Amino acid sequence: MSTPEFQIPSHVPPDRVRDVDLYDLPGASEDVHLAWKRVQDESPAVFYTPRYGGYWVIARAELLNQVWPDHERFSSDRAIGIPRQLGMPRQLPIEADPPEHQFFRHPLSVALSPKAVQTLSERARALSIEIIDRLKPRGECEFVADYAAHVPMEVFLSIVNLPSSDREWLIQRAEVMTRGRSLEAKQQALQEVFGYLGSWLKQRSEHPGEDLFSRILQIKVGERPISFEEAMSECALALFGGLDTVAGTMAFFARYLATHPEHRRELAEHPDRIPGAIEELLRRHSIPTVGRVLTQDVTLDGVTMKAGDYVQLTACLHGLDELKWPKPLEVDFGRPGLVDHMAFGRGAHKCPGANLARSELRVFLEEWLKRIPDFQIKPGDHAVTATGAVAGVLHLPLVWKA
Repeated sequence: MSTPEFQIPSHVPPDRVRDVDLYDLPGASEDVHLAWKRVQDESPAVFYTPRYGGYWVIARAELLNQVWPDHERFSSDRAIGIPRQLGMPRQLPIEADPPEHQFFRHPLSVALSPKAVQTLSERARALSIEIIDRLKPRGECEFVADYAAHVPMEVFLSIVNLPSSDREWLIQRAEVMTRGRSLEAKQQALQEVFGYLGSWLKQRSEHPGEDLFSRILQIKVGERPISFEEAMSECALALFGGLDTVAGTMAFFARYLATHPEHRRELAEHPDRIPGAIEELLRRHSIPTVGRVLTQDVTLDGVTMKAGDYVQLTACLHGLDELKWPKPLEVDFGRPGLVDHMAFGRGAHKCPGANLARSELRVFLEEWLKRIPDFQIKPGDHAVTATGAVAGVLHLPLVWKA
């Protein structure tokens, strides 16, 4: 393909070009993962899309295993967003490579230590029980707004000691940052969040506490203190990550169980299988897409990508690859090797909140299935999913017998 509106670099073989738009996949509103599976089935293992200035896409698990942790050749420095967000502040720590990366990541590791996660899990469980008990007599809910938009957000806001009354405003801006196509809209949302965070960070710098934002302000990058701009960037990224990813994953889990009663009954009757089920559902419903920039020429799958080229890594293309996972569209709670999925990334940039996410997902499944073991998508309505830098569920109407 070489249509007039796209300029294909001379080093890109014509047979490797596919017109794939991360923010506009055909069929993504019905099922974003099936939309990505069609892309995988119809494309080479490494292909080039001319969208958003042009970039390579790694479409198979074996190659994603190689590329994701390789920060020396596939750098994250100012490269995580698609399209590349030149002129915007670095998103820290994910747009910093080792060794600099470790300084920015450390406070996240402290805030999300096993001991901290245990306390946060207790908060998540109490909140989950309260919400589910309130929903159960109604016999229906819009899962995204009534449950998924509450628990992980409230838990995260407690980590950073921000008021829960600000949750809706923050969620709206997180939606633009993760699934918006317009760079101008992303910049506007980021500036609004920076304005919001600025007053809080000024307050925390003058009166530090034990919250995550206070710890970020105390970072030393080598011998120098973190700059206020760097602290703002890291706090903003932590905010977006905490507000969006777990809620989206939770909604994909609920959507799957609502349409697969045999799997739902298995977990309701055997809650001890929930931890393994979480790994399989993560494998089947991975949601992040990240970017990398090449620091040198690299040859993969017989094609040479040049230094400076941009590369897209989509986690679900790992989990949906039949060369790695037999019958990948099927969910098998007894599937071997489940911890090898890519839902949380790999290498230095593996998600620092992975254990908290697993804990919140476990709390959701345990408490929901204990109280509402039989539920389905509301007849006459349907789920709506979304593509983007973080895939999500926009609408999930559930019903059950009250």
